[in-house]
Amino acid sequence: MRTTRKSRVRAVIGLTAAFALVAAACGDDDDEGSGDTEAPAETDAAAETDAPAETDAPAETDAPAETDAADDGGEAAGDDTIRLGIMGECEGAFGGFHEDVVAGTSLAFINEAGATPNSTTTALDGFSGAEIAGVPVEVVGIGCGDDTADRAIQEVRTLVEQNGANVVIGPLSGDEGIAIANYALDHPEVTFINGIAGAQDATLHVQAPNFFRFNGDGAQWNAGIGDILKNDAGWETAAVIADDYGFGWTSAAGFVADFCAAGGDVVSQVFPPLGTTDYSSFVQQLPDPDEVDGYFWVVGGTGTNASLEAFLNAKGDLTGDQHAGNLFFSPSLAEALGTDIAGAYVGGFASLPGDISTPEIDEYLASADAAWESLAGGLTGGEAAPPSTALGFGFAYGYYSGALAFIQAFDSVGGDLSDDHAALREALAGITVDAPYGPISLDENRQAIVDTFVAQLVLDEESGEVVQTTRYIVPEVDQTFGGTYSAETDPPERDNTPCEAKDLPWQGNEIPVEDGVPQR
Repeated sequence: MRTTRKSRVRAVIGLTAAFALVAAACGDDDDEGSGDTEAPAETDAAAETDAPAETDAPAETDAPAETDAADDGGEAAGDDTIRLGIMGECEGAFGGFHEDVVAGTSLAFINEAGATPNSTTTALDGFSGAEIAGVPVEVVGIGCGDDTADRAIQEVRTLVEQNGANVVIGPLSGDEGIAIANYALDHPEVTFINGIAGAQDATLHVQAPNFFRFNGDGAQWNAGIGDILKNDAGWETAAVIADDYGFGWTSAAGFVADFCAAGGDVVSQVFPPLGTTDYSSFVQQLPDPDEVDGYFWVVGGTGTNASLEAFLNAKGDLTGDQHAGNLFFSPSLAEALGTDIAGAYVGGFASLPGDISTPEIDEYLASADAAWESLAGGLTGGEAAPPSTALGFGFAYGYYSGALAFIQAFDSVGGDLSDDHAALREALAGITVDAPYGPISLDENRQAIVDTFVAQLVLDEESGEVVQTTRYIVPEVDQTFGGTYSAETDPPERDNTPCEAKDLPWQGNEIPVEDGVPQR
């Protein structure tokens, strides 16, 4: 198995970066007529990053050699084979996590469908021998995304239209998710399961009946953190700096909605393009530390450290009690910024953090270490490490959860692929996935209802290192965010993050966590 791009880019990210997305339809002819959603005109932001034009020939020139059905559009396999395409992320701001997402997908088939990894030191060589309800599973290609919608469409067209994929798992980045959800509307014969992309638009507005997301969106993951910053940390005012694309808007909107609902006030929002390398001009637009109680950071991928370093240069010392962030924040920030980051709060991600241990979580992580000797994941900057390091983070876990949902649903219908996967899709829509970090169910738009968490970076007295500890769990957050969003409301954009005081279901009801044990 090889990727549809020959080089496996392992960008040294150095922190727990996260999802990205790019705009919706992108003008591709496969997206015509998919527009109950306005394609985020924001695609300009995508163009400013890694525009597809820079990427030599798209995936079509590098299709995996093992795609026997590519010549006949996939019809050779008929309805008796799952032809799986994995939409990965080998370039752009999140290219360092390509290994992680392929590993997450593969581990589900290894654990639940009898697959064997083709290599013990890389997940990118794929797996073989998987079978569900007597139906064989063949990996027909791994797409090479670069966090832009244009590239995502090129890659998914190769997987579906050339390689014959009838099931696609992915993508990683938010605007990619919007683009692929729109593509799904025009390809009802294929079932699409989101990887870990977190733009709200993909499910709340596009609503493709064959696109399923078993992870939260960026707003859901920030449920509770605004309430905690207002009422525990004492913030009255906040400034936000967020990547200027779909996931950044969604994540920022979740924080703003939560903080303002609790009575806080967001006084400034700044949106640098995804992929920015020099953040100095954007940091200058933020209020000074004596003018605001705190800053909320939604800058991810390779930009997290760069933006915080620009803040140090422009605004002076960075202290944890005046900073918070979404999933991009992590203890590894201390390596670049020093231990003063201790005290910062972190919004939740797709999985619970490492200080919570259950038999199910322990078994899941152990299975990763049993499947491979090592993996070169994004958290280690492409250096070989125990596989559980990658699988314990949200990128890999999101893909694992989606693949697990597919396996469980497909098994429940006895491997029935007839009538454009009608039985499979009904099962996916109604399933409650028995996942390692807790059950996952979907709403009427095929969007996950999730438990999320509020964590804090703290200084470990024994080691002197900054570590992450879970403070609260926020249970069963749905995509409406307590009635804040609906299919009739405009999706979050840079100028559409309203700040309103209101009641949210979890205000004051977050579940405290003490020493890794939820106090339910």
